[in-house]
Amino acid sequence: MVFLGGTGFVLLWNSGFIGAEYVLPNVGPLTLLFWRYWALCLILAVYLGTRRRLAWPGNGMVAHSCLIGILAHGTWLGCVTYALLYGVPAGLVALIVALQPLLTGALSGFIAGERSSGRQWLGWLIGFGGVFITVGARIDPGQPSTILAYLLPFGSVLAITLASLLERRRVKEDEPDRLPLDLSLFYQALGTALVVSLPALYFEGLQTNTDRPFLLTMAWLVTGVSLGAYGLMWWLIERLDANRVASLFYMGPPVTMLMAWAVFDDTVTLWDLLGLATVAVGVSLATVMPRS
Repeated sequence: MVFLGGTGFVLLWNSGFIGAEYVLPNVGPLTLLFWRYWALCLILAVYLGTRRRLAWPGNGMVAHSCLIGILAHGTWLGCVTYALLYGVPAGLVALIVALQPLLTGALSGFIAGERSSGRQWLGWLIGFGGVFITVGARIDPGQPSTILAYLLPFGSVLAITLASLLERRRVKEDEPDRLPLDLSLFYQALGTALVVSLPALYFEGLQTNTDRPFLLTMAWLVTGVSLGAYGLMWWLIERLDANRVASLFYMGPPVTMLMAWAVFDDTVTLWDLLGLATVAVGVSLATVMPRS
């Protein structure tokens, strides 16, 4: 079950990069988050309401879930969508955010109490080198806007890492009143929707081109990614240590690059392939346990 959950997570999660890049010509990044998360709130509210489980579990638990949502949904996706808007290819965004295992390894001991081995650290550092090779070859030092665009996904890395470690620590503390996954997702979505509403209205006026492809893609982003992928991520975090869940993000670049090549005909350069190969070496060191 864990293997199937991990495979499903990788496929669903990385389809989100493609969906976001596809709809951005029709809607601004903040407006995209506005529609996506208010729609998710509505779906979850109806689902929980019909089962009489839509409740206020207490200020502390609601605040925690909202914080996780703002980090793992709002900040993560905000940085990703703005990077895509400024022209960073979806595969490259996925490659940058694949740095999460390195940051997770660095912080997991402090936040979640899960120590990392020297072999894992070597793997993560090699993985970082692979990302550096690819991103460094794409950045134009003469264009500050280009540099900013390629730096934005690093904000996503920090946000999703903090969110997953905070949630993992909560799981390890085994709090008896921890929220069920679906109710937690509702408050995560609500926190994100509330945070992006005013900026989306003020800066973008909620302008949206609601043609059929946009509606279909948004339906997938809400159900397949925000419900499916995020639900699987928190489900995996409850069953695996934070480092093993984070290692799944290393699978994102090849999957996303293949999807982007098929959908957008994105160019894959020699530097991209070299970076991917280097990342693959780092992944094998960080995740494959040596024989005893």
